[in-house]
Amino acid sequence: MNYGFFRAACASPSVTVADCDANATAIISMAKEACAKGARLVVFPELCITAYTCGDLFLQRTLLDGALDALRRIMTETEAVDALMLVGLPFADKGATYNCAAILYKGKILALIPKSYIPTYSEFYERRHFAPAAYDHIKSVYIDEKNAEVPFGSNILIADKTNPLFVLGTEICEDLWVPLSPSVHAVLAGATVIANLSASNEIIGKADYRRMLIAGQSAKLAAAYLYADAGNGESTTDMVFAAHNLLAENGNILAESDLFSSGITYADYDLERLFQERKRVTTFADCQKNESHDFMTISLDLGTATHKSPDTKTPALLRPIAPHPFVPADSRARAERCHAVIELQAQGLTKRLRHIHSQCAVIGLSGGLDSTLALLVTVRAFALCGLDTSLIRGVTMPCFGTTDRTYKNACLLAKETGASLLEVPIVHAVRQHFKDIGQDENLHDITYENGQARERTQVLMDIANKNNGIVIGTGDLSELALGWATYNGDHMSMYGVNASIPKTLVRHLVSWFADDAEEKKQVRLSEVLRNILDTPVSPELLPPDGKNISQKTEELVGPYELHDFFLYYVLRFGFTPAKIFFLAQQAFIVQPEARGQKAAYDKATIKKWLVSFYKRFFAQQFKRSCLPDGAKVGTVNLSPRGDWRMPSDASARLWLTQAEKL
Repeated sequence: MNYGFFRAACASPSVTVADCDANATAIISMAKEACAKGARLVVFPELCITAYTCGDLFLQRTLLDGALDALRRIMTETEAVDALMLVGLPFADKGATYNCAAILYKGKILALIPKSYIPTYSEFYERRHFAPAAYDHIKSVYIDEKNAEVPFGSNILIADKTNPLFVLGTEICEDLWVPLSPSVHAVLAGATVIANLSASNEIIGKADYRRMLIAGQSAKLAAAYLYADAGNGESTTDMVFAAHNLLAENGNILAESDLFSSGITYADYDLERLFQERKRVTTFADCQKNESHDFMTISLDLGTATHKSPDTKTPALLRPIAPHPFVPADSRARAERCHAVIELQAQGLTKRLRHIHSQCAVIGLSGGLDSTLALLVTVRAFALCGLDTSLIRGVTMPCFGTTDRTYKNACLLAKETGASLLEVPIVHAVRQHFKDIGQDENLHDITYENGQARERTQVLMDIANKNNGIVIGTGDLSELALGWATYNGDHMSMYGVNASIPKTLVRHLVSWFADDAEEKKQVRLSEVLRNILDTPVSPELLPPDGKNISQKTEELVGPYELHDFFLYYVLRFGFTPAKIFFLAQQAFIVQPEARGQKAAYDKATIKKWLVSFYKRFFAQQFKRSCLPDGAKVGTVNLSPRGDWRMPSDASARLWLTQAEKL
């Protein structure tokens, strides 16, 4: 099963101007190489059979005939190439010459796609040689006896019978740069992949603009976009070409060639991801209703798309699958992300504080990551409101499971941030409560744990009432997904600043604050934050093992990095358990091993926690149905007023059946 992945390539051969036979040789060689490496679609540059820079030679019949002869040779010698090929050539018909893309498959021409927009400005004089396509008009043209009626027109799509997710639309160079590109119509007619055969000359700054343009077009269209650029061998009489190949998907550049490097650039596209994205963004379908262009669709059997590399030493997927999808891998990008997230959290809380005229915030400080982040964000919000941080009341409530380490960290954190610290031991209150309801203190069951959590929440709420303040929630997105919160205990607050922050990101946000404190010479604050970062995640509701934490969350519910990985693909793209399992293997096993690293988990462990995730996710929806307010800061959120509206009594059977069979 390919899970919607499709390998494609952009190839920039080294051409010889006007030597069609030599160029055909280079094209044939690259097509065979790309196919051998698993590509099912290979896109070549604009006019690559002749070279783009032939000038008035395009008016010579000898060159036009030579281009057709070369095309026939390419067809003959690539009959065994099991990939769709797009090559550029000039084609004359009924007194006009067109700049075309020939779509080839197994020795046959499927269609000729003429360029729609012919530039005649700055360094471009294409209108001198080429006629623009007549849009919405498809005719048949004669190539030879084997290809006597080849569809010719701009509005032609190529669809794969075996993979309904693959539908190809084509445009040529300038078609992309105009306000209303042919690719817009193609996508609204069903295309998921756009191939662009280009000869874009290189000038200072153009590479950045080109990259931005292609990424933006792929995002706007929710499509795969392949941009194959002319390069080495083109005439430099007036221009220089850099073979800047770009392969983009929904706003992301998956692969890119270095400038001035002729060769083949590959990418694995996730067509199912695009399909899911279009379903999610319902306005995409609204645009389709207004589409008036008619397209011809040519169907063929491309066979199964490959995600198995012929070279067993390389990963099965060329595209990297990030093990931590919520956290940028690049340190600079990660720092920028952390700063942006913190600012969003703080701005959300600032608005709430100003709206209710509150000058007090109450936070339960456990000495753990979540409450630490909540306090640091609240400090930032108070600064924005012009309020003194002493009006923040950090409350530590030691009970049966509290350790010296977390207690001291909570106290130090309050001191170093300028928050007021209030200690309210709850052991006596909890024991009285246990006595009232007949709970044996020696029975460490769910009642034993939740009784402490609810007592803490009661204390926080009453302190907030007493001081005309609000309780700041500390629970994060990962805990909400797993239901790892006590209903009407730590599950409840008056504003949840961490509600859309996954646990894997929480750690980096606190680390960002530690780095920031270090830069500002706040040595003690930096030290306590790093100590908190080194402390195992725990609710501390069970008695400690000596001086050590006995209750470690990840030993009970599973590794948060796995659960966050599952959560991202379940919510953001709605993938099946089978596909998520496949992606997790790529991220945690296959790709690390390809880099010579040890796999983070084995398949059995991934499956175990995937099954657990689905069980918990479905069973705990009732907690998410009544969440406090909290600002959305990322693409994934579980607020019942925003991104996630799910019945609390939905069955998980379909998902669990598939997951358990993996």
